[in-house]
Amino acid sequence: MECAFQRGKISAAWRLLPGFYSISLCRTSPEATCPLSLAKSQQNETGFSQSQAPGEDRCSPKINIMFVKTHKTASSTVLNVLFRFGEKHRLRFALPDGRNDFFYPSPFQSSWVKDYRPGKCFNIVCNHMRFDHREVAKLLPPDAVYITILRDPVALFESSFHYYHSAVPFTWRIKGKNKLAQFLEHPERFYYPRAINSFYLKNLQFFDFGLENNLEADDPQVMKAIQNLSQHLDLVLITEYFEESLILLKDMMCWTVEDILYFKLNMRRSSSVSQLTPDLKAKALQWNGADWKLYQHFNATFWARVEAFGRGRMKEEVEELRRRNTEMKAICIEDGGAVESKNIQDKRFQPWQPFGDSPILGYNLRKTIDPKFKAICEKMLMPELQYLSDLGVNLWVTGLLGWIKDNIFRHTMFLTSI
Repeated sequence: MECAFQRGKISAAWRLLPGFYSISLCRTSPEATCPLSLAKSQQNETGFSQSQAPGEDRCSPKINIMFVKTHKTASSTVLNVLFRFGEKHRLRFALPDGRNDFFYPSPFQSSWVKDYRPGKCFNIVCNHMRFDHREVAKLLPPDAVYITILRDPVALFESSFHYYHSAVPFTWRIKGKNKLAQFLEHPERFYYPRAINSFYLKNLQFFDFGLENNLEADDPQVMKAIQNLSQHLDLVLITEYFEESLILLKDMMCWTVEDILYFKLNMRRSSSVSQLTPDLKAKALQWNGADWKLYQHFNATFWARVEAFGRGRMKEEVEELRRRNTEMKAICIEDGGAVESKNIQDKRFQPWQPFGDSPILGYNLRKTIDPKFKAICEKMLMPELQYLSDLGVNLWVTGLLGWIKDNIFRHTMFLTSI
């Protein structure tokens, strides 16, 4: 029996809106996973070579990777790294169809992958989803590496609130300039667990992993869920230590420093970041208690890995990464830094702008650029949506949502604020 709301069979356009909970979506029946033998036989088609010189003592680069892309954690920058690596080596991406995510916030289903068929093997899964390990495992070989990135819950909540609060209906009632402070003083007045998009404002990282985001921090289910999640993750990056995280990723994947060069993508201007008082920080931590426990657990495992890697070695490799990134900025970016969206001259580098009041910055490609660097510079500066289009994804649903946001939603918000 087929699901009533499977991809391509959704009967009403409103079911495509980002806050719609597809509670009627049935689980796909057990299907053949991607066996390692089939994955290796298909590897020749990618053009990726793992050969090495006789007697050379080095690891072989890993090419099968699942990146659980969390919200507001610098995950868009990691995504660009993965896109470039996969494209360079002609790897198979498991891509969404019609939009830039896998019907988030509904729990992920493997059948939502573009051109999916049971048993088909992919190398990289990396777009936004609500994580379900059993479904993801159907797409990747058994040797796939599972990674994600976490951010301090206070900083994440501040960012998520400014980015998404306008899409959460009951926050529209908050008046005045410092809406974040008013919310944290009395969150029960503005937060309803089952309201559309409410998950953006409470334990968002917990929610992204497919967990219950309305659990209190002292609920035994929180630590049980964290322990279970840790069994599925091979490496957890930390936003606050982004360069160290990339070095650990490079080491684990046996990649090169060229593979992890990056420019910060999808970032706000610093002046739009709210400076929280110690009291508000404490309230934000309490409100996002499950995320705080999640962060504490994986922050500890992160630093254990740094110790095993070696602090001195880490310092040297971070310095090298910074040096190489600085070189690429001088080669690629006009005036050397990010600019506001209105000042971006080429639409290929225009980032998606949020529902909220924090515009996202982007870059201008240098007008005079060495031809041998032009292609890599363009890819490093390219926002997610444009990169997905380059990879062959038809983003008609995302385009529709953008039109609704710009032509209907903002008008509705203006009327409710009067």
